[in-house]
Formats: sequence, structure tokens, C-alpha cells
Amino acid sequence: MNELLLEYLPILIFLGLAVAMSCVMIGVSWFVSPQRPDPEKLSAYECGFDAFEDARGMFDVRFYLVAILFIIFDLEVAFLFPWAVSLSEIGMFGFWSMIVFLGVLTIGFIYEWRKGALEWE
Repeated sequence: MNELLLEYLPILIFLGLAVAMSCVMIGVSWFVSPQRPDPEKLSAYECGFDAFEDARGMFDVRFYLVAILFIIFDLEVAFLFPWAVSLSEIGMFGFWSMIVFLGVLTIGFIYEWRKGALEWE
């Protein structure tokens, strides 16, 4: 049982160092940075104007559509990196599998383009 616990010791040391370093970094940034809030710093900055309605208001569906399309295409690009690195090991089957994958992705992109999902009025 003692040997089993010794195998977890590096993980515990790593977690302890990570917690300690994050506490030190937060503490140092709090001590070093000036703490002088003023109305300009506390003003709304995300949208450029103060909130004037309920936060649960309706949004145009195009915001969500653009976000979903970004996530989809971003994930597809993330699949390309491991494929490119291991291309010499996976051979022609891996190559043609990715070509089919990219073909389906291209067909989806053309469909979205034709439907006007990428247009912003």
C-alpha cells in the first residue's frame, strides 16, 4: 500500500506547486497593481453603452448561428493538426479518410453559404 501511495507523490507535488504558484501570482499582481477605481474604469465596456433593459432580452438568432459556425469550423481545423503530424504513419487510408472528411466539411460550408447563413445585414 505504501508503494502505491508513493506512485501518486509526484502528482500531489505537482498539484501543490500549481496551487502555490497560482496563489503567489494572484497575490503579487494584487500588491503590484494600483487599486484606484474611478467611474471610467467601472463603466460598461463590452457593448459601448450602459444596460437599459432586462438582461434576459431576446437576441437575434444570427449571433448564435455565427457562434455555432465558428465552433464547428474551429474544431474541424483542430482535427487537421494531428492528422498532418501522423500522415506518414497512417498511410493512404488515413489520407483518403481525411479527404472525405474535408469534402463533407466543404459541402456543409457551401450549403451554409447558399442558404445565406454567412450574410449579415
